[in-house]
Amino acid sequence: MIQDIAPHRLDNQYHPERLPQPDDYVMAFKGQNVLCRLEENELRLLHVREIQGADLVYLFSIDGRAFFLMTGEDTVPEGSGFHEVWRRRGELTVSQEIMFAIATGKHLAHWYRVNRHCGCCGALTEHAEDERALVCPQCGNRIYPRLMPAVIVGVTHGDQLLVTKYSDRPLPFYALIAGFVEIGETLEECVAREVMEEVGLHIKNIRYYKSQPWGIVDDLLAGFYCDVDGDPTVHLDKSELREGIWAKRGEVPLQPDHFSLTGEMMRMFNEGKEPSV
Repeated sequence: MIQDIAPHRLDNQYHPERLPQPDDYVMAFKGQNVLCRLEENELRLLHVREIQGADLVYLFSIDGRAFFLMTGEDTVPEGSGFHEVWRRRGELTVSQEIMFAIATGKHLAHWYRVNRHCGCCGALTEHAEDERALVCPQCGNRIYPRLMPAVIVGVTHGDQLLVTKYSDRPLPFYALIAGFVEIGETLEECVAREVMEEVGLHIKNIRYYKSQPWGIVDDLLAGFYCDVDGDPTVHLDKSELREGIWAKRGEVPLQPDHFSLTGEMMRMFNEGKEPSV
């Protein structure tokens, strides 16, 4: 999965005292687009030496090399631009640790952007000096990076896995049922609710598989498998899904890369390696 970058190592501790060095990386985002150079489909992030006079905020480091977020309306260097790389990742030449950095940087960039003002009194927030947090100088409100828990669900019926396609996004490949955890809800309750809402199935034998940070949309994903309880007839919620089919083990249509928890769970089922009851 995307976070499996060993032997490379992420250090996500906040080091505000760290000064930008010429070879450190700089990231900036506009929506889902990241500032980079694309040369014959090879993705390259910009270095500090290429950004003159920009306001930079320390994000994290990988193998000791720091990544900084460019804030404000700085000039984009010639030859670079904001590119949609996430959905194009299958056609781009880029290392896994850089894609993980982009996803994690997007998570933090969005958090900084939506918390420029205090949610309690409306004052401009400031960076805390002792930890990664934004602090209101007027009322003292302290804001930490937001994590949104969500579930990925592999629904099984014997040697079949339910795979779906979203109705609201043009992704060409199949995925699994997914959804955000609601207030007052356990992960297991979320699994049962999402399956019922999206495909109208009762389930049993809910079992945890693995988790994954998914910074592109601020998520922390938890993957579960479960079995159909009763009638396996799929009743799609067309506002969420445009397709839902039962795929036989060994014939599950896999995703084009190995970055996502969804893709790994589909592959594990294909190979008969999903957790049993």
